[in-house]
Amino acid sequence: MGDLHELLPLLMKGTLVTIRIAVFAILLAILMAGVATIFRTSAWRILRWCGNAYVEVFRGTSLLVQLFWLFFVLPLPPFNLALTPFTVAIVGLGLHYGAYGSEILRGALRSVPGGQFEAAIALNMTAATRMRRIVLPQAMINALPPATNLMIELLKGTSLVSLITLSDLTFRARQLDEATFKTAEIFALTLVIYFVMAQVVVAIMRHFERRVSHGIAPRTAK
Repeated sequence: MGDLHELLPLLMKGTLVTIRIAVFAILLAILMAGVATIFRTSAWRILRWCGNAYVEVFRGTSLLVQLFWLFFVLPLPPFNLALTPFTVAIVGLGLHYGAYGSEILRGALRSVPGGQFEAAIALNMTAATRMRRIVLPQAMINALPPATNLMIELLKGTSLVSLITLSDLTFRARQLDEATFKTAEIFALTLVIYFVMAQVVVAIMRHFERRVSHGIAPRTAK
């Protein structure tokens, strides 16, 4: 274990766990952001209240405490709901960052000029058609850059799951540090791995930005 060639495979095992958690948590966060935004813009007060409550609770409390609550409190009475550490990590991260995602999506929808809605209504478009062909394409252009930052934050937030017994990248790094005392080498390598993963996220999201903005002319100031 004294050679970095022996340390790298162990860190790679933790990296694979981190990637799996991040991918599933991002998918859940996207789903929750969409659902919460629909609720918050609903004409029914009870749905607006539920959407706002979700966003405020998960945005206004600590992610670490949320993970601990899901991991340590849910198995106790009256809940009696025991989740695996992997499930807790996905649910905790997905719900937490989904709340922030809802704010991004709501702001992006509001950025679409009102005249676009009026023109779509004048053309007798249904609400679903207006959303699919007019609103969402324009809103996504504004939503994707902050969404990229949020996904990178979620990726970095996966380091907290090591505190609920998951052998992710951070857990492996700490484990190897205690076994080898090669602190500088291990954590420098860990930083590089997180940086590379973040750049992959940026590259993927920039690809989506180009796809979404294709054929849409940029706005110019008058």
